[in-house]
Amino acid sequence: MKNFRFYALFFIFVILYSALGANLYKLQISKGAEFSAKADVVKEIEKELTLRRGQIFFTDKFDTSIPIALNKDEPIIFIAPNEIKSPKKTSEELSKIFGIDALKLEEVINSNPESYFFPLVDRATEEQVNFVSEKKLEGVHVEQKQYRSYPYDNLASQVIGYVGKNDKNPEPTGIYGIERFYDKELSGGEDIHLTIDRNIQSHAEQLLNRYIEKFKATGGTMIVENPKTGKIIALTSKPDFNPNEYGKSNIKNFINPAVQYQYEPGSVFKPLTMSAGIDTGAFTPNTTFVDKGFVTLNGRTIHNAENKVYGRITMTSVIENSVNTGAVYAEQLIGHKNFYEYLKKFGFTEKTGINLPEEIAGNIRNLERKDARAIDFATVAFGQGAAVTPLQLVNAFSVLANGGLLMKPYINEDEAPYVVRRVISDDTAKKVTSMIETTVEKAKIAAIPQYRVAGKTGTAYIPENGKYTEEMIHTFVGFAPVSDPQFVVLVKLDRPQIGELAGLTVVPAFRELSEFILNYYNIPPDKVSAAQNSSR
Repeated sequence: MKNFRFYALFFIFVILYSALGANLYKLQISKGAEFSAKADVVKEIEKELTLRRGQIFFTDKFDTSIPIALNKDEPIIFIAPNEIKSPKKTSEELSKIFGIDALKLEEVINSNPESYFFPLVDRATEEQVNFVSEKKLEGVHVEQKQYRSYPYDNLASQVIGYVGKNDKNPEPTGIYGIERFYDKELSGGEDIHLTIDRNIQSHAEQLLNRYIEKFKATGGTMIVENPKTGKIIALTSKPDFNPNEYGKSNIKNFINPAVQYQYEPGSVFKPLTMSAGIDTGAFTPNTTFVDKGFVTLNGRTIHNAENKVYGRITMTSVIENSVNTGAVYAEQLIGHKNFYEYLKKFGFTEKTGINLPEEIAGNIRNLERKDARAIDFATVAFGQGAAVTPLQLVNAFSVLANGGLLMKPYINEDEAPYVVRRVISDDTAKKVTSMIETTVEKAKIAAIPQYRVAGKTGTAYIPENGKYTEEMIHTFVGFAPVSDPQFVVLVKLDRPQIGELAGLTVVPAFRELSEFILNYYNIPPDKVSAAQNSSR
């Protein structure tokens, strides 16, 4: 009896395990390919719907990470042709709400019978989503897809760039700006933290927009750099674009003029000429010369602005009054070879190396020609005949602000300050700074109460087809506090139609932005008034 029970139970277990084995075989072997295919479909759909891109962050004075480019889920409607049994009926229903040609959609379904994913509507509206949900059409699905989103719209758009598709890139790719420069890293899910301070950037953009409108300019640029480190705190140019709607903008607005645009800076270049002369020992700030109001070289005559004549003046007065003939005299004392070498040391023949795409170098090739003439060197001495980028120019002024060192400007927080080379001595930097500080004090427009400020204006006519037009570019570059410079600011306005002098256009913009930065960072004053001195 016991043996019978044992064999009965054994027989039952054999049957059960055989059935289980048969089912496992059926599932794993017979239908394994089917399940594997379905799993592959799920993976492929997930791949289509997931962006998997790293984010880009700005910062602030508290080192807060502020997302400026992120991934946002939005509804997408797609069809799976392999699930649609009635292509004609489904196509007609979808055409009602989506405005799609029913015959073309039917053709797509019929020509892709094995397809499981065909996008119908990107970023679907609530009405469209509700329609699909209510109708429950076969093979029509709503899912969430990740899209690149820029929560601050135009803010620093030329720095950030955008993610999109074009003829060369059928898949979402970083195009322009940081999105392009770090496309490989971002595509791999790596985040990029930038040195841009969101609050200073925002204030700079508001000011630039206001001043462009006020003086009816065609565009402009503002840059804020920490002269001690080379860190870029703000960088903006106008006109720009909204990366959320990049298709609505002119392609020229995607270009970043701060690093991809050369221009003749004008008299803002004169302090750099003085730096070369003082550093070589060719003259001192107190060296004098007699100005006649003009100088003729190689058959061409150079005049001072408004044809003014200053008589005997010092080199400091040359800067204070922006005397063209004085800059020419300074270059003659320096010597052509030395002058050119200092321009190279200031970085005008090379790219700065900032991590932004397609940066260009300056152009002083007219001084490199074998037949370069005295007139060529003379005009460059006061900022004509030499083309520089705004970033190169603000970086050159950082040399004056930090004691003579050329820094590599950087915008990625992961980078470290890097000294490219020493350009001038600390003593020279202090002397030239003193010259442009007195310039600010006497002009008063850039002056900020209780702070020592140094800077220089530049008004340059725009050359076209080998001749100078009547249109101008206004520039001011300055820094503060002089006793311990914390920032250098460049302001540039292109073709202002109102206001002929840079002192009335870009200088007030510099002062407003500088006052904001001083208050924002709570930088202590470094200028003691006479009243404060007498009370001590």
